[in-house]
Amino acid sequence: MAYNTNITSARKDLYKLTQMVINSGAEVNISTKHGNAILVSEDEYRSLLETLYLSSNKEYKQTIIDGKNTEYEDTVPEDEVKW
Repeated sequence: MAYNTNITSARKDLYKLTQMVINSGAEVNISTKHGNAILVSEDEYRSLLETLYLSSNKEYKQTIIDGKNTEYEDTVPEDEVKW
């Protein structure tokens, strides 16, 4: 769930907004007359970077697609997986 605010309100409520993004994972859209900025938690930011990195790896991306397209009957039960 995104929350929208302007820069003046964001400045006044920075602590509250920061706690909100950390606790809920929501993002805050902060609008200014020169453009917008997004406030996200560090966990969310790192997750986005990891997703971008993994999405850019063609081989890894293909293994995800293959796994998604695998029929349930063709999978291995979890207790039989060799890590």
